[in-house]
Amino acid sequence: MLTLAWPWMLLALPLPLAVRRWLPPAPDLGAPALRLPQWRADETAPAAARVRRWRWVVALLAWVLLVGAAARPEWLGEPLAVPLAGRDLMLAVDISGSMEQPDFVLDHRRVSRLGAVKAVASRFIDGRRQDRVGLILFGSRAYLQTPLTFDRTTVVRLLDEAVVGLAGRDTAIGDAIALAVKRLRDEPGESRVLILLTDGENNAGNLTPQEAAGLAEQAGVRVYIIGIDRSAEALSLPFGLSFPGREEIDSAGLTAIAEATGGRFFKASNTDALEAIYAELDRLEPSAHERSGYRPSVALFQWPLAVALLLSTLLFLPGWGVGSLRRRLAAGGDVTNHAGGD
Repeated sequence: MLTLAWPWMLLALPLPLAVRRWLPPAPDLGAPALRLPQWRADETAPAAARVRRWRWVVALLAWVLLVGAAARPEWLGEPLAVPLAGRDLMLAVDISGSMEQPDFVLDHRRVSRLGAVKAVASRFIDGRRQDRVGLILFGSRAYLQTPLTFDRTTVVRLLDEAVVGLAGRDTAIGDAIALAVKRLRDEPGESRVLILLTDGENNAGNLTPQEAAGLAEQAGVRVYIIGIDRSAEALSLPFGLSFPGREEIDSAGLTAIAEATGGRFFKASNTDALEAIYAELDRLEPSAHERSGYRPSVALFQWPLAVALLLSTLLFLPGWGVGSLRRRLAAGGDVTNHAGGD
């Protein structure tokens, strides 16, 4: 679609007519008139009028094109979907020794805790289409597996390749939080989020979770913590009776860490609860969605501007001016006079 970026420039179109109407004419310098034989003047008067008329038409057309170029004509293409600004989202997954326990059920079969996390977290990552996602794996130490990236396929693949015990058998929650803060704090924007999943208490690393939470709070990183806790289903007795076991995670400490940074703590005891938590995280930290708000444009102002400059140049070429016509007429009159004298 053809449109004008500055249509208000068209208000300048009647400016030459206003100048012609309201400004006084140029003063007469009193130059002597050119005297020609009567028959010669009668013969050339229509030619001079035609030249003046063509000069007026060319000048008017050049002005219209010049104003049209100033209005910035452009061709708008079809609307394109433009993503809104996304989040910087870091996932920290516990791969300590306890994550290999096969006490989760996925698709009617028993899987390890890490296996259930891989399945649910992979679907969560796939839905973060406009976010940059990174992955940290931690056990006795924390390792950056993938930096922040839009390549969700690679993040999912590297998460799927994670193996229990690869980073040690213990749990360094504080180091995992600190590493995530280090990777997020220098990123632009305000939507910096860490989602940490663990099934144990901090028993390794250089920083305590509380110290790392202080760093996250200073850097403006929101921390969401998912704690896998099977204590409510740890001891099953005959006749459908059960006896709750000892809690495997420090719920109070993890809750304090999450709330200090503006996040939340969740507890998951099975696959359904894990999926519900990731769905809630999608609601709390929604991914950006595409919107149709941008139309590519191609500027066209150079074409009317080039034609206007070309027409303006014609006005100054020999033969287009009334003065040059008069000089030719004067030269013709001199020849006639000389011929009559002979």
